[in-house]
Amino acid sequence: MKELWSLFTTFFLIGSITFGGGYAVLPILLREIVQKRKWIGEEELLDYFAVSQATPGVICVNISTFLGYHRKGFLGAVVATFSVVLPSLIIITTIAAVLTNFSDILWVQHAFAGIRVAVSALIASAVWNLAKKNTRTAVKIGIALLTFAGVAIVSISPIYVSIVFGVFGAFFFGRRREA
Repeated sequence: MKELWSLFTTFFLIGSITFGGGYAVLPILLREIVQKRKWIGEEELLDYFAVSQATPGVICVNISTFLGYHRKGFLGAVVATFSVVLPSLIIITTIAAVLTNFSDILWVQHAFAGIRVAVSALIASAVWNLAKKNTRTAVKIGIALLTFAGVAIVSISPIYVSIVFGVFGAFFFGRRREA
């Protein structure tokens, strides 16, 4: 029961302080899940993140489901998933009940503008930190550059890029471990 409560409080906190989608949650997950609680390693979090991007749904919800299942099976997955979406459910319900023209309020528009800038900085920080730790070979640097070029410049769907480099990584890095 203690472990389930820990999953609930951790993912409720993550759901409460995360703005901006999947990439913005990465630094929070690194701090809370990897560094603070040491539930999984950084490499495993990146694996969960990659799989969460490739599966339907919200990245943070998918990661919480995977990690909850990893920690406490089906019940852990349910608790972690529920707790990460609960803050949004509470906030949206409150906003809908109290404010009818929420987006027309000037201070709200300014607040969200500030949040967008902060989220951009969080994403840039997470990308920089992960790139420093995970692009230490020429092959990994090449994959990172090709992925960036494919998605940002050529506008290839991230799904296709993930599939192509997932298969490439499985063959290339899998064969290196076998040797």
